[in-house]
Amino acid sequence: MVDEALTDLMHSQVPFSGVLGLSIVEGTEQQVVATSRWSEEHCTVGGALHGGFLMACADSIGALAAFMRLPEGAIGTTTLESKTNLMGSVRSGEVTITSRILHAGRTTTVVQTDIENDAHELVSRTVQTQLVLRPSA
Repeated sequence: MVDEALTDLMHSQVPFSGVLGLSIVEGTEQQVVATSRWSEEHCTVGGALHGGFLMACADSIGALAAFMRLPEGAIGTTTLESKTNLMGSVRSGEVTITSRILHAGRTTTVVQTDIENDAHELVSRTVQTQLVLRPSA
């Protein structure tokens, strides 16, 4: 079931997440789960979801996971580093994007994001480092 409030908040703060068609299903300090449906405008040759689309979904949901785990006094995050392995293709249906916190520190947060197809097969895995932003003095 879609968390409409969290989805609307994300779309208002990160408009690109709406372009990606992201719907937030779960958002906790431990993980964020989202979905997006296959659509032709997100595809490359042969009707497969574009790798850049998958990477953008992973970056967006990974950033939300890091944001939900910000330490006291922090105001946001930004992607410092990201590495994606693409392992499959999606030509229909829906993808599920699950971001889990691997490390939540004072200056950085490390997130692993897995994207699966309708058959629960791993399509991609992204590990990213999010820099914790603090107010400037």
